[in-house]
Amino acid sequence: MIRIAPALAAAILVSAPAFAAPEAFVLDPGHSQIVFSYNHLGYSTGYGMFGGIEGQVQFDEADPAASSVEVSFPVKSMLTGWQARFDHFMSADFFDAADDEMVSFKSTGIEVTGEKTAKITGDLTLNGVTKSVVLDAVQNQYGEHPMEKKMWTGFSATTTLLRSDYGLGSFAPFISDEVALEISIEAGKVE
Repeated sequence: MIRIAPALAAAILVSAPAFAAPEAFVLDPGHSQIVFSYNHLGYSTGYGMFGGIEGQVQFDEADPAASSVEVSFPVKSMLTGWQARFDHFMSADFFDAADDEMVSFKSTGIEVTGEKTAKITGDLTLNGVTKSVVLDAVQNQYGEHPMEKKMWTGFSATTTLLRSDYGLGSFAPFISDEVALEISIEAGKVE
């Protein structure tokens, strides 16, 4: 049976046959993160991470393509490992982020590509700009969580964004316009 739990914050219900219905899973923010990387002047690769990810997956085990995901997280949850870099990213050169500014993703379609893989298409809103992106997703595990004693899922995904698509292209091409994203999430079934 194909099992895909796409993840990336309010529930969105997808119609399904009467014999099957999507079930709600809530992201575990303590075990969900997005790591990003970019080339810095050809000398090094810069890394950062976003945390504080909240959201919900509507998972249809019988028909994974009928599943959906909606998530969001604060821009200022970014971790860079160096305060001066964080301050620069939050400046007018890049995000010029307000304290409550959010990044959000809402799926618009899921194409199942294998037993545990899918392409998740959705609308990513970043820096006030919304663009369609495709995530290459893999379900890592699905089953009862040994400590939570309820159904749980874990999933990974990757994609590449162009900073300039979101009005964040300062210093390109010296600092690469392409930013690689690695997403890892866990989500527990709502009971």
